[in-house]
Amino acid sequence: MIDADETQSGNIGRVLGVFAHPDDPEFFAGGTFAKWAADGAEISFLIATSGDKGSADPDMTQERLAQIREDEERKAAAALGVKEVIFLRYKDGELFPTLELRRDITRVIRLKKPDVVVTLDPTRWFGSRGINHPDHRAIGAATLEAVFPTARDRLNFIEHERDEGLETHKVGTVYIAGAVEPTLTIDVTASVERQIESLRAHKTQISDMDKMAENIRKRSLDPNSPPEYPRRIERFHVINMR
Repeated sequence: MIDADETQSGNIGRVLGVFAHPDDPEFFAGGTFAKWAADGAEISFLIATSGDKGSADPDMTQERLAQIREDEERKAAAALGVKEVIFLRYKDGELFPTLELRRDITRVIRLKKPDVVVTLDPTRWFGSRGINHPDHRAIGAATLEAVFPTARDRLNFIEHERDEGLETHKVGTVYIAGAVEPTLTIDVTASVERQIESLRAHKTQISDMDKMAENIRKRSLDPNSPPEYPRRIERFHVINMR
């Protein structure tokens, strides 16, 4: 695995994070987004669902929960330094890598023209460690297909050009968060506490904030760092599209 310090400069440019649910960006890559924002990156999030089924409260409705979770995500994103959150409002738990979803992601790629796209792993399972959430698989697959070749080729969804004047766009680099086979490590020692603070916005999803903070610190600890100088990291599978 390559250390990010050996491969990238401080200014990463425009970033689009494409995820399935509110709270996915913060859990999967919050330290990295906070680091990039502090370094001057212009970051937007595209969230496919509004997380409208993520509650065990018998008095909660899907409509009310969607509004609450969108508000939570906006607050969490702002805490990371993210400029904008766009919601596609697909149904939670019913996401598939359809042409419609690929079209919607392609439109935002052409609109925002990101240098970097961050999304989730489309792999079905994590070896013997667990099964990947179907919505996470769907957003990962649809995003990769939107990046290549769809957003690049003009005649794919030509209505973007015809109706909105959007030009094609070729993404430079894709970062896959929560990857089965990571290839890059990013040092988030200086930004992990901001990640934790951003996650505190997700009150409907996190019942024990202290335990969440402890889990994030434990999960992000680099096992190769000395105890007296603990290093926090996030891992990605990186695809260079240039």
